Amino acid sequence: MPTIKTIEIGEGPERACSHCSGTGRVKAKSTKKYRFVVDVGRGPDGKRLQRTYTFDRRKDAEAELARIGHTLRTGEFVDRSKVTVSEVIDSYLKKVAFQREENTKLSYRLALEPVRDQLGHRQAQGITREDVERLRDWMLASGRRRGGKPGTPLSARSVRLTLGRLSAAFELAIRDRLLAVNPVQHAELPKLVKRERDTWSEDQVRTFLAAAADDRLHAAWRLTLYGLRRGEVTAMRWGPGGADLNTGTVTIGRARVLVDGRVIEKDPKSDNGYRTLPLDDELAAALRALRKRQREEKLAAGPAYEDSGYVVTDELGRPVNPDWYSDEFHRLRERTGLPRITLHDERHTANSLMATDGVPPHIRAAWCGHTQAVNEATYTHARPEDMAVAAAALSKINNAV
Repeated sequence: MPTIKTIEIGEGPERACSHCSGTGRVKAKSTKKYRFVVDVGRGPDGKRLQRTYTFDRRKDAEAELARIGHTLRTGEFVDRSKVTVSEVIDSYLKKVAFQREENTKLSYRLALEPVRDQLGHRQAQGITREDVERLRDWMLASGRRRGGKPGTPLSARSVRLTLGRLSAAFELAIRDRLLAVNPVQHAELPKLVKRERDTWSEDQVRTFLAAAADDRLHAAWRLTLYGLRRGEVTAMRWGPGGADLNTGTVTIGRARVLVDGRVIEKDPKSDNGYRTLPLDDELAAALRALRKRQREEKLAAGPAYEDSGYVVTDELGRPVNPDWYSDEFHRLRERTGLPRITLHDERHTANSLMATDGVPPHIRAAWCGHTQAVNEATYTHARPEDMAVAAAALSKINNAV
């Protein structure tokens, strides 16, 4: 066990005394310090690594020596490091860059911006639970920097997302032996207030579809009201593996999404997202009408037409921006006078209306590309023929009888 040595610091040569006359001399004032040296392992070259610790008070030196001895015995020793919070975040984002999709990586980077703003310059080993909770309170009071008026509060969900990413970054730092503890673990998180999703009734769904009957993208609005995601509709192509009019099915396996203002195509996040759904007669007819119209537009445009193969295109055959698709939906909705609702809320509308009509939960989950609770996912399975149950229910919901 290392011993603590008392050393004198500040003792030096005599100097002239400004308060004495003649040749008066004084010695420099000395200060006691307490120092110990410990072996902390071996370096890559096999040589012994030693660290020196110096304290103003003996009891502080004794406490630190005891702590280091314990962590060395348990394999939890973390050497002193000046790595900053921003450097910890950079290391974490570099790691997830090899594991996550583009839009997920962007959401992580944006979520951690408030941490950089408030704590980025601080040494990571000095961050405490109190620091994390002060960050939490600042975000809840005035942490918004984008997506609204700067300086306004962020939602509890946004704050929890930020602290979750920060906790993950600190956990990586612990595995890299840069931190001994994760200060986020014991911080109190803001409570989530569950927001009731806005949904439409059956009559409102039918009102919208009636108003969109002559719209160029009538088939696309049907796909949306049948519970498909915006990215799934805008990424769908004609033919096998997409909107297949020969088999009367649509297959979902890609999505067009926006990442930092740029449109990309990606695979579903999980296997549940890959699915093939049957078409009812009305949706099949709407898709055939859209395909016929695109062929006419191609003839009219001539060489200017871009035959991209997408179901949702502009008049020149080019795939549309997902934000444009949302804007078109809202322009059409405003003309109907129906309550404002987001495209994502339309998934909730389709799901809730299917539930009202008695479609079992596991079939609704399979239709929408969701997972179910473990018991349902383990003991209940949606068969291909079960999809016809969901198709029949949505057909009845969306089409006047």
